Amino acid sequence: MTTWTEGITDRVAALIAIPSTADRPAELQRALDLVVAEAGPGLAVRTFLSNGKPSALLHPPRHPGPFRVILNAHLDVVPAPPSGFVPRLEGDRLHGRGAHDMKAAAIVLTDVFRELAAELPYPIALQLVTDEEVGGADGTAHQLAEGVRADFVIIGEQSNLRVVTESKGICQVRLTTTGRAAHAAYPWLGRNAVLMLTDAVARLLAAYPVPATEAWRTTVNVARLETPNRAYNQVPAEATAWLDIRYPPSDPDFAGRTAEEVAMHLSRVAGVETTVDSIGPPHHADPAGPFVRALRAAAGTTLLRKHGAADARHYHALGIDAVIFGPGGDGQHGPAEYVDIPTLRPYHDALVTFLRTFDG
Repeated sequence: MTTWTEGITDRVAALIAIPSTADRPAELQRALDLVVAEAGPGLAVRTFLSNGKPSALLHPPRHPGPFRVILNAHLDVVPAPPSGFVPRLEGDRLHGRGAHDMKAAAIVLTDVFRELAAELPYPIALQLVTDEEVGGADGTAHQLAEGVRADFVIIGEQSNLRVVTESKGICQVRLTTTGRAAHAAYPWLGRNAVLMLTDAVARLLAAYPVPATEAWRTTVNVARLETPNRAYNQVPAEATAWLDIRYPPSDPDFAGRTAEEVAMHLSRVAGVETTVDSIGPPHHADPAGPFVRALRAAAGTTLLRKHGAADARHYHALGIDAVIFGPGGDGQHGPAEYVDIPTLRPYHDALVTFLRTFDG
């Protein structure tokens, strides 16, 4: 006889096996179709498509919204070699790309929705998106622009069964330097754009040093340095750096600022031309609010702050409380990613208890 754990492990493995990355639109659709099918019959399924990214909103036909609670799951993953999409079970750990971020949670959220949606005395929806890893503009944000609303949102990102009420904002930036080309044998005749760029990066890292340990402050990751120069014996005349900046709600240089204001600030610090390609606000939910207190009570857990951004920020921007609440595991976006299978049942049960008992 198949146990609950064995059954859900097999279904999560089937979803992991779909390489649902941003550059594979057919696989994004296949992952979405699989999870919609998992939700079962008798539901209203509203489909969306924005810039090639499909998403869906499922709800009981009699409750078209707005919703009391939305359960949100993203089905896209970051790229991996083919072996990353071959799920493997090692003891209590199921490995594979997306196991922890967040295909296991997606299956559990779908199960809970299927079990309870028809019986709850208030409207609930399941929101399935396929673009969270590339910013969420065409999934969660697009659905919100189309009028989807809720009083409270649970996003199944990994949290080891803790409730995340605060997460950092994200800012993706390019620094650009322009020097003067010259023969490499006579470097004094040119101006090396790469050296100008590394000096600018050093100034930024001096202002926002890389922490030695976990710290709730602004961090800068240098993701890429490049130049169009293709010759050893030429002083490069152009160079560009890609930066990923994560900032807490308390940082006045980023929080509440426009892209233009942030670009001006970073240009002053770095001393070079700065372009903000994207900026997403931090996320905060009231830890003393009735929804958060009820979820914490149902899970018997504590609060957590997360350094990574998630689709919760799109709800926060509209004044809607959203939290991250997901199972345990580790290694997301890496070769050893896994979900901790023994946390899936407590995760399921906490969600069921919250949805059945909340009356705030």
